[in-house]
Amino acid sequence: MKIIAVNSPDTIRDFHKVPFIIYKDDLNYVQHLKNDIEGVFDKNKNKFFRHGEATRWILKNEKGELLGRVAAFLNKKDIKPNKIAVGGMGFFECINNKQAAFTLFDQCREWLSSKDIQAMDGPINFGERDKYWGLITENFTLSPYYAQNYNPEYYISFFESYGFQVFFKQFIYHRSVKDALQEKFIQRAERIARDSRYSIQTIKKNNLPKYAEDFRTIYNRAWVKHDNHKGMPYPQAMALMKKIKPVIDEDLVYFVYFEDKPVAFYISLPEINQLFKYVNGNFNWLGKLKFLYRRWRGACTTSFGVAFGIDPDFQGKGLEGAIFNELGKRIQPTMKYQDIIITWIGDFNPKMIQIIEGLGAKKIRTMATLRKLFDESAHFERAPIIK
Repeated sequence: MKIIAVNSPDTIRDFHKVPFIIYKDDLNYVQHLKNDIEGVFDKNKNKFFRHGEATRWILKNEKGELLGRVAAFLNKKDIKPNKIAVGGMGFFECINNKQAAFTLFDQCREWLSSKDIQAMDGPINFGERDKYWGLITENFTLSPYYAQNYNPEYYISFFESYGFQVFFKQFIYHRSVKDALQEKFIQRAERIARDSRYSIQTIKKNNLPKYAEDFRTIYNRAWVKHDNHKGMPYPQAMALMKKIKPVIDEDLVYFVYFEDKPVAFYISLPEINQLFKYVNGNFNWLGKLKFLYRRWRGACTTSFGVAFGIDPDFQGKGLEGAIFNELGKRIQPTMKYQDIIITWIGDFNPKMIQIIEGLGAKKIRTMATLRKLFDESAHFERAPIIK
């Protein structure tokens, strides 16, 4: 077997060929867009290169046949004094061969060790957690939503045998649009609707700067107790809004205000993987035509929630029910969307899990972020619970 660095047009093409080998007979698989993946490894597009490094490899056998691929990366901002220095690995794909998998894992470990890193999380992204993050451990028959990691079941044994341990679990939820809220949530929603201090608004794409500021205000309040929370600056919030603007449906994004102060948000988007599955990872002119045609035909019937936040001072007041009640009023008459996927909630966030399950959402997939300590005698700790 031969490890080859991805650093040329030919090796980049091979990097993208690997999934077609792994998933050639899997009807549930949806190929990631090549441009999206390349953006992760582009120093001019990925801000994480400002304080980090990334590299990737492909693996071939003696005949020159592709066996797998992987990437490794480190974020220097995540390295804290007196704590284990943790890097990352991801974009792992491999045939059902333990030796091949371990060769790829070893390459990541050696590269990270050479940079004084003591552990690696995987499979994760060199970027935000909302994309390419985690290993599927339950339910392998569900198609992935946009930018969700996907893997065959045999990957689990590779990670476990190599010594990876669960750092935290990730839960994916589903709710049917036609399902009514529980009576207690309806009562709370009606009580909030009668309180003139509250207002619920859908986003307006012509005023994104306002909603970017409202989003980051709530986000920074809602995640302040998270172990890794650093605070979101306005430019980052605005960049996120600009990124999702092309696919925003105003009926799917909600903000709650109390005396004109932003206190809660729910951001969901059309599940565009229902359209991207027809383009085979190529969003060229032909891919765009296929995308637009399928969208016109109404192929996108699912929305997926990408972010849900409530100011701690307003948790437990029923705002989540008020948002979903309003969403139902807008969506149910036309059934433009039939299903809601809520992505993903870590097991370190029991309060949010309780909220989502209280709204009637059912867990449909479990994923996991895994951690491998290079010193096997070191003490392993799972991700801390948000209190």
